[in-house]
Amino acid sequence: MTTGAPLSTAPRRRSRARTFLPLAVAAWLILEIWLLSLVAGAAGGLTVAALLAGGIVLGVVVIKRAGRRAFKNLADTFQQAQQGQQPAPQQPGGGNGLTMLAGLLLMLPGLLSDVVGLLLLVPPVRAWTGRRLSGSLERKMATAPAGSFGDAFQQARIHQPDGKIVQGEVIRDGQQPQQPGPDAGYRPPLAP
Repeated sequence: MTTGAPLSTAPRRRSRARTFLPLAVAAWLILEIWLLSLVAGAAGGLTVAALLAGGIVLGVVVIKRAGRRAFKNLADTFQQAQQGQQPAPQQPGGGNGLTMLAGLLLMLPGLLSDVVGLLLLVPPVRAWTGRRLSGSLERKMATAPAGSFGDAFQQARIHQPDGKIVQGEVIRDGQQPQQPGPDAGYRPPLAP
C-alpha cells in the first residue's frame, strides 16, 4: 500500500526567482568589485582594506549584540511561560532576524552590502522591511498549492488537541520485513 500524491508528468515551469537570482548575484558581485576598484583608485588600497576590516568588525558586533538580545528574549519568554503568563506578541520587524541580516551584510566584503546593512540598522527602515517581508510571506503561503512547502508549514502549525503519538512500522502489502540475524522472525508491535 502506498500513499501520497500522484506524480505529475507535466513539465514544471521554472520560477522567476530561480531564473533571475543567479543573474542578480552575478551583477551584484560585478558592481561590488567595480565600486571597490573605484574607491581604491581614488583613495588608495589601504583605505579599501580599512573599510572592509571596519565592516567586518562592525558586522561581528551587530550579530553578537542581536544574538544576546535574542537569547534574552527567549529566556524571558520561557520565564513568563513557567509563571503561567502569556508572552506578548512581537511586531513584524521587531525581532532580531533583520538585525542579524544587517550584521551579515556588513561582514560581507563590498560597499553596497555595507550600505544595505547600515540601512537595515536604522529602526524605521528595519520595521518597514519587516512588515513588507511578513506581508509577502503571508501572501505566498496563502496562495501556495497543496503539497508545497507553504502547505507543509501550515500543517506544522496545526496543534492536535489530544497530543497522541502513534508509533508503528510500515510494511508494504505482500512484503515481510527482511532483517538478517536472530531477530528475523516475528516481532511484536511497538508499545508506547
